Amino acid sequence: MREKIEKILEEKVRPFLAMEGGSVELVEITGGNVVKVRLTGACGGCPMAQLTLTSLVENAIKSQVPEVQRVEAV
Repeated sequence: MREKIEKILEEKVRPFLAMEGGSVELVEITGGNVVKVRLTGACGGCPMAQLTLTSLVENAIKSQVPEVQRVEAV
């Protein structure tokens, strides 16, 4: 599952975040299928980070890996 999520982040999420000066790092996948990520660069301190997390990162991952329960920022 980790490889699949990394591929989604690389192909679908990071290019968009890079346009805004940010990126995302996969930190952990828990036993309960919770994906933990860290927004970095400009996205790390952005007031819109929570919206980016849910509307972009979580939707991209869950649409391709439905067994993921949720995505959390750490």
